Amino acid sequence: MTSLTEGSAPELVDVEERSRRRRLAFEKWGKWVLPVLVIGLGILAWHLVVTLNGIPHYILPGPVLVFETLVKDWALLLDALLITLQITLMALAIAVIGGVGLAVLFTQSRLVEMSFYPYAVILQVTPIVSIAPLIFIYVDNKMAGLLICAWIVAFFPVLSNTTLGLNSADHNLRDLFRIYGATRWQRLRYLQLPSALPYFLGGLRIAGGLALIGSVVAEYVAGTGGVGSGLAFTILEASYRLNIPRMFAALLLIAATGVVIYAGLSFLSYMLLHKWHESAIRREV
Repeated sequence: MTSLTEGSAPELVDVEERSRRRRLAFEKWGKWVLPVLVIGLGILAWHLVVTLNGIPHYILPGPVLVFETLVKDWALLLDALLITLQITLMALAIAVIGGVGLAVLFTQSRLVEMSFYPYAVILQVTPIVSIAPLIFIYVDNKMAGLLICAWIVAFFPVLSNTTLGLNSADHNLRDLFRIYGATRWQRLRYLQLPSALPYFLGGLRIAGGLALIGSVVAEYVAGTGGVGSGLAFTILEASYRLNIPRMFAALLLIAATGVVIYAGLSFLSYMLLHKWHESAIRREV
């Protein structure tokens, strides 16, 4: 009986190891293959619905027509995309600089945090569509108005997450720094900022998408046209002309841009955290 148990133990270990390897292989390939499969089935269903029901292109264009429009109008759509992307990235950069700087100031002075944090919350909870008309009344430059609107939307996630991260440093380590006579700058540089990095990167991923949403919504409200018009105005103009395929093509570019921004920021987060933080360390199942 003892020999049977001893002989079966390595076999059980081998079975578990093979099962673990299969799960890892499935997760490695499944996270890429499954989304592509789902979107492929969705496009196929879209094509079948339009074709079998004979839906006119000015009501619901098929995916083939949308792709053809994307290729045909690429020069126009690319110019609009670059304008939208410029506003988005500039607003995100300003949100990062202002949000991190203000979060550091909040952690250094409780009085400043109590005085100004409620106003940051007010900016966050007030819909941008209600603020944007006022902004465009008082700001003559349309590009500057769009930038302000996108910044307002993207600012709060960076500020709140960074503030939370700076205040989440281990209290035992804080006491240790005080015992050894560390200055405020040393505590901030060597303790609080590393502790806040995962929180900041989480807020950055959220802010990236919100900056894009803010720039698009602001352009809808502004109704800007002519030179320097982004994807939002392209959609508006196409709707006036009943050019529905171009509307879908512009919408596709907006969605793709949001995915690329999120993927890029997620990759940045992984590169900065994967060697030391639990949230990014690859776990073996």
